[in-house]
Amino acid sequence: MGTGASKDFTKTIYIQTNGHVQKIRFSLHCSSRDIYDLLTAVISVNRWTPINLVDCNNALISVAPTMPCNTHTTPYKVVESSLDSTHGDDVLFQSVLSQVAEQFTKAFGVYDLKKEVHDRLNAIEKRMEFEGMKATEIEKCKLEISRIKEGMKNSKDETFDMRSVMIAARRDVPKYHKYTLSEETICYLRNPTFDIWHWEPNEMLCLMEHMFHELGLIAEFNMNPITLKRWLLCIQENYRNNPFHNFRHCFCVTQMMYGMVHLCELKNILSLEDVGILMISAVCHDLDHPGYSNSYQINARTELAVRYNDISPLENHHCSVAFRILGNPEYNILANVEPERFRRIRQEMITLILATDMGNHADVMNEFKRQIEQGFDFNNEDHLKSLKMVLIKCCDISNEVRPMEVSEPWVDCLLTEYFMQSDREKMEGLPVLPFMDRDKVTKSATQIGFIKYILIPMFQSVAKLFPQIEETMVETLNDALYRYEDIKQADDRKKSMEQKA
Repeated sequence: MGTGASKDFTKTIYIQTNGHVQKIRFSLHCSSRDIYDLLTAVISVNRWTPINLVDCNNALISVAPTMPCNTHTTPYKVVESSLDSTHGDDVLFQSVLSQVAEQFTKAFGVYDLKKEVHDRLNAIEKRMEFEGMKATEIEKCKLEISRIKEGMKNSKDETFDMRSVMIAARRDVPKYHKYTLSEETICYLRNPTFDIWHWEPNEMLCLMEHMFHELGLIAEFNMNPITLKRWLLCIQENYRNNPFHNFRHCFCVTQMMYGMVHLCELKNILSLEDVGILMISAVCHDLDHPGYSNSYQINARTELAVRYNDISPLENHHCSVAFRILGNPEYNILANVEPERFRRIRQEMITLILATDMGNHADVMNEFKRQIEQGFDFNNEDHLKSLKMVLIKCCDISNEVRPMEVSEPWVDCLLTEYFMQSDREKMEGLPVLPFMDRDKVTKSATQIGFIKYILIPMFQSVAKLFPQIEETMVETLNDALYRYEDIKQADDRKKSMEQKA
């Protein structure tokens, strides 16, 4: 299975520096950071110095294990950015300072937040006065100002937070590079075995942009490519730095959806509009996730739970943030869609994102299984609606479909997030779910139950409509189940021996 990108062999590239050609050899198990360190060592600069790698046509090359090979006669050139080589430490230092400053800003409360908002307003207004923008750009600025002022007017203490400003305040043209993707990477990207841990944030943005272009969604929705870049950057900004529910998880779910579109040949069954709705929903499905589940929101009576009456508070919030972003002209990738079509797309996205609430899992799956038993009809709108709901659910919790070396770190990330929640629940005197309690749960026991009773039945149901996923997904899940059962048996034997001793 796979494309061979994860096999154990070395790769050789040639680099031209100081008039000489240097040969660099590295293993495909190296990370992008390891290869970057090799490059900076070759040109004798600080490892934090910003550099770019270009080929003989001056096209930027992604520094990654999947980068294309070259020859001694066609070496890559290492080009430093305009910053000097001592600036790398400054970049790191400034990054740390920026994160510390962000935490202080939150701690000092509403007064500092409102002051920063006023500063942003003044900057936007001055830009309108002195830069002589086009009429359309001026209207966009006025809309931003109006929304920020309305937010300030209606805010009460901490309810007006800086995250709403983040959605409206970015106006710069996207700066991330257009990477040259090798054919090997393009094919690998369509595969469930794709290793999502070897990619930097900017590379993930570029890969997601490629997915939308390759599927034909730019033409289908008449998207402005620059708006797509801005939208992806804004999406990235509005995923929090949680152990599990973060932007890398967003990329992981989107890549799996992209893989299933190709593997199940969904473009032969669904309309291109439906494929686009699946992809956009996958990107947006966990926007601004706070790292604490619906059970915590409801038991703690948080502002989200109160706002949405305890009905899928997180999923409703993800939808809200998604459409607040699309409501800004700078990020509206659906700006050229007719109003009636937009209303249809919006309703479909809401349905799909709400389907990712595991509290609704049984209802969604029972209806899907009933339709399969009675004879699934690909021309029936209700049947297609159920299929799309199950597809996004599959992608959302698909980590165990991937190879062990890719899936297992996700389990650790999820348990870390669970334990953070259960620790807080104990401190606040709230109910604690057993599978989140660090004093009761083990990795193997958690995964055995989840794979056996949730994942395998769901993917087996989908395999009845798409037999091609039986080998690539269902068998992989069975292998994962056997592996965790072996681990649990070994743990139980060890525990029993310790008790006897």
